[in-house]
Amino acid sequence: MVAKISHGSNLYGALAYNQEKVDGGLGKVLATNLVIEPADGKFNAYSCMEDFQRFMPSHVRTSKPIVHISLNPHPDDKLSDAQLSDIGREYLQRLGYGEQPFMIFKHEDIDRQHIHLVTTRVKPDGSLVPDKFEKDRSHKIVQQLEKEFNLIPAKGQKQGEAWKLTPVDASAGNLKKQVANVIKPLASMYKFQSLSEFRALLSLYNIGVEKVEGENKGNRYTGLVYSALDKDGNRVGKPLKSSLFGKPFGIDRLEQTMKKSNGTIKGEGRAAKTKALVSASLADSCTGSEFRANLQGKGIDLVLRHNDQGRLFGVTYIDHNSRTVFNGSALGKEFSANAIAGRFADFSQTSREDLQPHSPATQMGPDTSRKPSAIVQNAHTQSDRSGDPPGSSLLSVLTPETGYPDDNQPMPKPRKKKKRRYGRQV
Repeated sequence: MVAKISHGSNLYGALAYNQEKVDGGLGKVLATNLVIEPADGKFNAYSCMEDFQRFMPSHVRTSKPIVHISLNPHPDDKLSDAQLSDIGREYLQRLGYGEQPFMIFKHEDIDRQHIHLVTTRVKPDGSLVPDKFEKDRSHKIVQQLEKEFNLIPAKGQKQGEAWKLTPVDASAGNLKKQVANVIKPLASMYKFQSLSEFRALLSLYNIGVEKVEGENKGNRYTGLVYSALDKDGNRVGKPLKSSLFGKPFGIDRLEQTMKKSNGTIKGEGRAAKTKALVSASLADSCTGSEFRANLQGKGIDLVLRHNDQGRLFGVTYIDHNSRTVFNGSALGKEFSANAIAGRFADFSQTSREDLQPHSPATQMGPDTSRKPSAIVQNAHTQSDRSGDPPGSSLLSVLTPETGYPDDNQPMPKPRKKKKRRYGRQV
């Protein structure tokens, strides 16, 4: 089981994020402490927040009093809701939060069982729950719970094994849920600096994304739409506007994410590590097929983009070890599309093998035997590929995004009660 602990200041945001899953049929409330359960069983973030605040003094001595934890058992662990609830309670109790207000949510938006815990560090007397060596203590608690509940140990899992994603299958229906199950974890787990890099990452799971612009009641807007792709990279089914998945997946927030990724990638020197792996694969390969296989052996997927004439014009490297996406030119001229096309004849033009993507597996991380293989993307837009007039069906589904509550959503202001006026009104 893998535990991830986050500290923050936005209580409403943490509760609203989880309540959104519940309201959307993608989650449920498993347990609460010091939070009143409504008579009809339907929780709402604002009422829950008020219950939390009743046990928190007005003056708080920390800038990050909110604790948001995710517990992720191994995908092969089959646990009942009661067992997940017990695991959540035991974990909080042993970490020191057992007497605090808390809520335990089960998420069902991806193909593995996992729970989210929301609680606070501030006790009613104003003192704080100690967080010294919290990660070390959490690790020991997880190991204890793995033994007590007979769970598959996280220690034996390879990096990323807890994150199993299923590629989109348009024939299976419910595209909105399928797409959400992929884009949400990918956008949070991987670092990418451009929309083309994000598009390459999504293509591994049969998803396309396009930026579109239009006008609504005289107002110009820009947005994103997501689509399911078939085995040839063609759009199938109705495009899905980004507002269906929440603000983090719209153009504004995604651009913020890419900007932050840029700082992280440069600060941690990720490009140099990936470049070394790609360079070694390049030196050991005589053909494009060997190059691709060599990269996959090192935990890197290769996505090629050809234009209408079949000429290679773009190369993207997806490093699953560091979970970072790089366009070829970002690593160096020798890794760009022109250089790769000039070196490997089987990459210079689209081949039948290139246009038939390998079946993506559900494993992410360095275990390359089960990781998705790259597919080739065409240069023209998905709307062009489907035979629709350019941009017609994409623009028809895009409207200014309203979004949904997320972790950064500000707390709503309570409504002011109108003063009652007595006596004769003139």
